[in-house]
Amino acid sequence: MTNGQRRGELEKIRKAHGGKLNPPHIVQAASNPKHPLHADFEWDDTQAAHEYRLDQARRMIRVVVIFADTEEEEPTRAYVSLMGDRTDGGGYRALVDVMSDAGMRGQLLAEALKEMRGFQRKYRRLTELADVFKAMRKAKRETVGASAMEGE
Repeated sequence: MTNGQRRGELEKIRKAHGGKLNPPHIVQAASNPKHPLHADFEWDDTQAAHEYRLDQARRMIRVVVIFADTEEEEPTRAYVSLMGDRTDGGGYRALVDVMSDAGMRGQLLAEALKEMRGFQRKYRRLTELADVFKAMRKAKRETVGASAMEGE
């Protein structure tokens, strides 16, 4: 199923429920084996339960934070997932380890820049964020410039 077909099915469900797309409505519609979205779900309850527990473990990892020595600094996630690891079986690394290794830190920075582009695409129509976008562009220029100078 293409992205466009999937979107079309989701739009049908959204419109059938007053203009709001809600996950329980999607599952309900897709529970019919003839529904186009049916194959996108795991219907074996044992496998689905296992996958759900894995998702719970991922959420658990993501909510564990470390606190800085100063009260002004916000808590930071204790573990991060690097794209390179996700293509090699997955897993999370301690943030302190990532920050102290130049290669892993570079991977994390590259992912941050990619997420910034996604944030900009998602919210580009909000003119109230113009200053945020400007700061993001500046950070990207400075980061790309520093990376180019390191490679010389």
